[in-house]
Amino acid sequence: MATAKRKIAIACQGGGSQTAFTVGVLKALFERDLTSHFELVSLSGASGGALCAMLVWYALFKGDDYVPSRLLKFWVDNTAQTDAERQFNRYLVESLRVTSKGQLPQLDISPSSPMMQAMLSLSSSQLRPTFTDLRALLRQHIDFNELATAGAQPKLPALLIGAAEIRTGRMVKFNSREEAIRLEHLLASCALPGLFPAVEFDGQAYWDGLFSDNPPVDELIKVAYVGAESLPQEIWVIKINPTGSQRVPQAPEEIADRRNEMVGNLSLFHQLGSIGFLNDLLLRGAFNPDFLAQFHITSPVLIPQCFADEPNRPYHIPFIEMSESLQLALDYESKLDRSPENVQRLIDDGERQAAAFLDGRLAGLGLT
Repeated sequence: MATAKRKIAIACQGGGSQTAFTVGVLKALFERDLTSHFELVSLSGASGGALCAMLVWYALFKGDDYVPSRLLKFWVDNTAQTDAERQFNRYLVESLRVTSKGQLPQLDISPSSPMMQAMLSLSSSQLRPTFTDLRALLRQHIDFNELATAGAQPKLPALLIGAAEIRTGRMVKFNSREEAIRLEHLLASCALPGLFPAVEFDGQAYWDGLFSDNPPVDELIKVAYVGAESLPQEIWVIKINPTGSQRVPQAPEEIADRRNEMVGNLSLFHQLGSIGFLNDLLLRGAFNPDFLAQFHITSPVLIPQCFADEPNRPYHIPFIEMSESLQLALDYESKLDRSPENVQRLIDDGERQAAAFLDGRLAGLGLT
């Protein structure tokens, strides 16, 4: 009798251009025949991680033979290609670097202001429209009219996209099981304040998924979000922001970079702490089995990696992270760097880390 595949969910943390690492991870996982050993039951993401999760989900929706194809094509188009785009990208990134170091004054201009719109229009007049217009780029790679016609997709892996509603401060999850994923959902998850205007639709206004769950994790173990048949046995987190730092930052740009990393991890570790506590209660028999059955819980849920210090616990939430050498080579401004060189080194590292992770995971489960 064939053994049932282990159910997994993949959660993709946001991080601008650094989520090219996630591209490499997902590429390697599918190229190494992920679905032969595991059943992918859900995907989640915030900001750049939401884009990656969406493009993989869309490939599954379309029935693509090679799942990473749409993801890779999107990132090629998102990269600076022409000489003008390379110069624009270089000027933007280096200007931000010298500003972060205090060598240039910081000028705060609303991204919604006519001045900012005029500056962007003038500076990008020689660039491809899709290079500076995420809306146009997404429409080029995803048929949102087709998705709207198809409606909610409860039979596919659940896709959860995180964003934050500005007026209420409420964390929002757009869920493919409940509604068709819209262009506005992705734009909302990517609307980083200071760079992009708030995304407004259906009477609400949204900012970047960084202010929501980055990425959504605890919803992946809740029946109300993913369905009883899609509760995962493991959640793999593709993590962009480093957990630790080798030293205390001193320079202004180092302080800003480390602050961004820590803020980007806050919601993730909060979720993992809650899940870890729930596991402790379950393992100690704190709940009546009949009560748990109402929530389709028959065993401990998942133990986060950062709390899994007891070897007898069978569940964990592993991280797939960048190599230490790459983490040390990156700064905050690299999250906005769309040069082919920056994007490719991130993809390459993602492929290496995913290959090592998958080999280790298969060996740990006795599947090699």
